[in-house]
Amino acid sequence: MTLTLVHLYPREMNIYGDTGNVLVLRRRLEWRGLSARVVPVGVGDPLPADADIVLGGGGQDAAQGEIGSDFVGRAAELRAMADDGVVMLAICGTYQLLGHEFLTQDGVRIAGTGVLDVRTTGSSTRLIGNQHVDTEDFGRLVGYENHSGLTELGPGVRALGTTAPGRGNNGRDRTEGAVRDNVFGTYLHGPVLAKSPRFADELLRRALVRQGAAAELAPLDDQLAEQAAAVAASRPR
Repeated sequence: MTLTLVHLYPREMNIYGDTGNVLVLRRRLEWRGLSARVVPVGVGDPLPADADIVLGGGGQDAAQGEIGSDFVGRAAELRAMADDGVVMLAICGTYQLLGHEFLTQDGVRIAGTGVLDVRTTGSSTRLIGNQHVDTEDFGRLVGYENHSGLTELGPGVRALGTTAPGRGNNGRDRTEGAVRDNVFGTYLHGPVLAKSPRFADELLRRALVRQGAAAELAPLDDQLAEQAAAVAASRPR
């Protein structure tokens, strides 16, 4: 079986190693004798109808401006894909754009796609540094955050996990990320999947099950990834 991995805006939205999430998923499939077709989607490119996993990273403010109207123009298609169970992993800027809106620090409202029931407000506060997030389903996720947009969760999503005060979605309520069905948003760069193998496998498992494959993945030796996660989580912020 081949999974189609769609990489949104690889040129504009790729800071702090977010492209590594695509590489991790492809390699974990290959180690199991499965294959991946990676489709980069830039401004103006069509979204593949057979997408199994959609991945998007973070970018500088200028980069988000470059893709903003193109991304919002895909809103109906992205919402339909989410409703159909397509797996999505959105990091930082892409996470914000999957929400309803971004209200800048200057009071300008920037429309989002409405895939996730979240709203983000720009602020003078920057949440930055090494970060780990504890989740009920995937263990500890390890990465790096750097954002001044503060995100509030609506009733249509739940938090991906919990974190220490002063971190996460808004630095106030200890939530980090958002989950709706098979759609995951998070501020964790890193790339997060390189040091979070259980989470990576859950994304693959959900995509494979959606295609009618077995629900269980063959185990891999993740000792090195887990050691890397432990070291990264112990580093000073």
